[in-house]
Amino acid sequence: MNLSEAEEELAKKNKWYDVLLYLVVPFQYIGLAVFLYSITYVQQPWIDIVGKTLVMGLLCGVMGINVGHELGHRVNKLEQFLAKSLLLTSLYMHFIIEHNKGHHKRVATPEDPSSARYGETLYAFFFRSIVFSYISAWKIANNDTRKKGYAAFSIHNEMIQFQLIQILFLTIIYFIFGWLTMLCFLVAAIQGILLLETVNYIEHYGLQRKQVSENKYERAMPEHSWNSNHVIGRVMLFELSRHSDHHFLASRKYQILRHHDHSPQMPTGYPGMMILATIPPAWFYVMNRRVKNLHESSANVDTTSFISKQYSKAED
Repeated sequence: MNLSEAEEELAKKNKWYDVLLYLVVPFQYIGLAVFLYSITYVQQPWIDIVGKTLVMGLLCGVMGINVGHELGHRVNKLEQFLAKSLLLTSLYMHFIIEHNKGHHKRVATPEDPSSARYGETLYAFFFRSIVFSYISAWKIANNDTRKKGYAAFSIHNEMIQFQLIQILFLTIIYFIFGWLTMLCFLVAAIQGILLLETVNYIEHYGLQRKQVSENKYERAMPEHSWNSNHVIGRVMLFELSRHSDHHFLASRKYQILRHHDHSPQMPTGYPGMMILATIPPAWFYVMNRRVKNLHESSANVDTTSFISKQYSKAED
């Protein structure tokens, strides 16, 4: 159910939606501090260490990267700082560069490493997305630095800043808590990254924008992202599951994202889809048919103009 125009206006003006995001930052760092302390100073069996590391990994993905993603789309400098602070807890600070200036520009095209291709397994996607998104972030940051009049290899390069901050962060953890705790933190951070990439995989699998000319594609529309209107995923991920609307209007805050029936719909919520993606034969059995059906229906029904008209007011 979408909000009415009046309800949207009220939600946009309600600062508590923003405050909720801001509060995630101190809670994330408190959780990380408790995790680091408990691994170092609490006597416990190895199974407890494994369990705590897995829980910290969930926090890195769901709170660190996901809320960092939402705040990273804001233009306010404080919110940008909070976004980078959250991404630091997963050692994935370059995400804010590649996601905003790379993924949103190239989504659902062969040039986007974060858009899963038809027939690509989750595990192959992990390698392609993680490696080439990192390389892309360097290219974007280098170009941005040159545009500002500085040498690409300088402290003005945001990617260099991010690497130094993350190395310093790991060094502090090592000297205060020791190598075992630092290793557990690295495992948790990697888990958070893999959770993010699994979400990326299910959000765009097999969807492609039409190429209208050389190096140019049609505008990203709601039909170029898989959408999920299931309550659990929406609540857990701050409405990230309404992903079609997010890519159509990235500036829309999470509390007013819309569901649209004409966007491709996932058969279940994000948790179920993420589990399904880990079993490639089951994933292909369920999703390949849906992708083919989408291609067949798009050949008969042009929904782009309909959606464009519906969303035109949101851009004004």
